[in-house]
Amino acid sequence: MSPLVARLLLLVCLASPLYGVEKVRNRGYRKDPDADKYGSCIQGPAGTTGRDGNPGTNGIPGTPGIPGRDGLKGEKGECINEIFEESWRPNYKQCAWNSLNYGIDLGKVADCTFTKLRSDSSLRVLFSGSLRLKCKNACCQRWYFTFNGAECTGPLPIESIIYLDQGSPELNSTINIHRTSSVEGLCEGVKAGLVDVAVWVGTCADYPRGDASTGWNSVSRIIIEELPK
Repeated sequence: MSPLVARLLLLVCLASPLYGVEKVRNRGYRKDPDADKYGSCIQGPAGTTGRDGNPGTNGIPGTPGIPGRDGLKGEKGECINEIFEESWRPNYKQCAWNSLNYGIDLGKVADCTFTKLRSDSSLRVLFSGSLRLKCKNACCQRWYFTFNGAECTGPLPIESIIYLDQGSPELNSTINIHRTSSVEGLCEGVKAGLVDVAVWVGTCADYPRGDASTGWNSVSRIIIEELPK
């Protein structure tokens, strides 16, 4: 064998293992097909945002939930009559006398019992009848109302007076005028229940009494009416 052939065989023997290694390396590597297409180009700006899509259809209704448990028992409500007061019903009374002819100068003239329904109401009272006063000198007489024996204090007494300055020389003189007069007013603070409403006659402060007369030869009356405040 010539030296030249021997060298060629030696080169072939050395190159065969290297070729197998290179083949194995190439088998595990795949080249990106777009590498040559784009190369090293810069990425472009992002596109505009697309519009919202159409609303979707309603889904299938879900199954009903489990009923909740009963709540706590509430407090007892108020009766409707306690919330809305009933309309006011008239409550009044009249006591009348024909020819009362009461000649006392001090004391109770007449009375009338009344049933008051409410404590927060007021009483309107009226006495109507003939009154007379005569005396030798100056005198004054007072007619007034009482409620269960006491004069009104809500707000003030209910009264009427007659004052005579130029009296007659004698009590039996011809100056003897009887006139129909009235005593009237409104009293608050009287409690509900039976109320004794009375008319009295008495003297005025700092003046002597005269000869008084109430209800002569005519009808006298007391009218009582309960009014809302």
